[in-house]
Amino acid sequence: MNTSVTEPGNKTVEFRREIGLFDATMLVIGSMIGSGIFIVSADISRTVGSSGMLLLVWLITGIVTLIGALSYGELAAMIPKAGGQYVYLREAYNPLVGFLYGWTLFLIIQTGMIAAVGVAFAKFTAVLVPWFGTDNILFDLYGLKITAGQFLGIASIAVLTYINIRGLREGKFVQDIFTVTKIAVLAGLILLGIVLGSNAEAYAANFSDMWNAEWIHFKNGEIDWIQPLSGISIVAAVGVAMVGSLFSSDAWNNVTFTAGETKNPQRTIPMSLFLGTLTVTILYIFVNFSYLLALPLEGNQGGNSTTALGIQFATEDRVGTAAAQMFLGDAAAIVMAVLIMISTFGCNNGLILSGARVYYAMAKDKLFFSAVGTLNKNSVPAKALIFQGIWAGVLCLSGTYSDLLDYVIFAVLIFYVLTVIGIFILRKKQPDAERPYRAFGYPVLPAVYILAASSIALILLIYKPQYTWPGLIIVLLGVPVYYFRQWSRKK
Repeated sequence: MNTSVTEPGNKTVEFRREIGLFDATMLVIGSMIGSGIFIVSADISRTVGSSGMLLLVWLITGIVTLIGALSYGELAAMIPKAGGQYVYLREAYNPLVGFLYGWTLFLIIQTGMIAAVGVAFAKFTAVLVPWFGTDNILFDLYGLKITAGQFLGIASIAVLTYINIRGLREGKFVQDIFTVTKIAVLAGLILLGIVLGSNAEAYAANFSDMWNAEWIHFKNGEIDWIQPLSGISIVAAVGVAMVGSLFSSDAWNNVTFTAGETKNPQRTIPMSLFLGTLTVTILYIFVNFSYLLALPLEGNQGGNSTTALGIQFATEDRVGTAAAQMFLGDAAAIVMAVLIMISTFGCNNGLILSGARVYYAMAKDKLFFSAVGTLNKNSVPAKALIFQGIWAGVLCLSGTYSDLLDYVIFAVLIFYVLTVIGIFILRKKQPDAERPYRAFGYPVLPAVYILAASSIALILLIYKPQYTWPGLIIVLLGVPVYYFRQWSRKK
């Protein structure tokens, strides 16, 4: 695929290869770490009900993610083009499959995540500046209420979009600074939790019996019944619980979208995928370990203290803030708010920077608006960035992005599975293609990933049909769009 565009006056603008190994690794880590790690452990704890199972869910998520990243490395080295996963799917299958991925990515996966992270940034800013709260309504236009939190979320997206329009150097500078900062702060928080957060009551409750698992089922927000877990029910609970941990570990593939701007992408992208996902996996497991040292996992829904609520019923699921409160006291809310602001701002920069490259690649294939397939004078796809920013802003205003994100986890898993299967397909279709890096543990580890991710998708299909079917419908809606696009081009 051509990575240049000719502007009026016969001036050719091309992508600049300015992303090195450090930048690419920071992009992987920064895109993965948002606000999820500070929140989703509460829901996981309610689903698996024991400290051992909580850590196991995060460990399995990390292993699955790492195997996926190592498998993607072969495709990244073999096809080092802008668009990454979209291009892999197009080459392994056909343009329709590639389009369905790009369609879903633009419609909700990437833009929905950008919207969710943007509003999360606003929510935690409101801890410092209450005016930015999501309950502060600025405008009420014919029933559409626009809150200060939504406004700040959109403003943060607009600022980051503008920075990335200025050029890749500016975008990667923001990414590097914010990612290094949040790694350092997160590591510091882990050390404080281990050194200062050790709570004798929590330690005894969490580590005396680590595997007595139970699943709390709710009805209308209240506990309906508690299911002891054993045998196949443990497998089901772990699969359902992994929705949160998978989302918190997602977006590692975004670095593949920037292959057209990466130095020596055949080596850099596979290495950054390995280093980035391994780093995040280690950080996430130790963060959860520090939670367990500070707070009892089991809690009382009506508890009147941080300890009584436990990890399971931490206020608004803010486990990170609750744990920090045990060793930082009243300053915990402010410290965690600042940490999550840094984390979400840096996360969104990575999502915004990388996502636009997919729409650019689609436009070059005539599967998206043609104007999006151009680069500006700074050698970045400015129009793709603007399109992405506008739609993410609309999702911010809609208030439904969090629901939509729940719907697409099934679709995300399916596309991951299809991409890894693509390794096997391309080895048959293009046996002589240059492969500077080959998938680690092929064919066993890629097959393990396919089996694991497919099993999780199947569990969600059975136990969470309200989330899986809507996600599948969103993907399939792209089929008539694709054929209409092809028909209109011929006409």
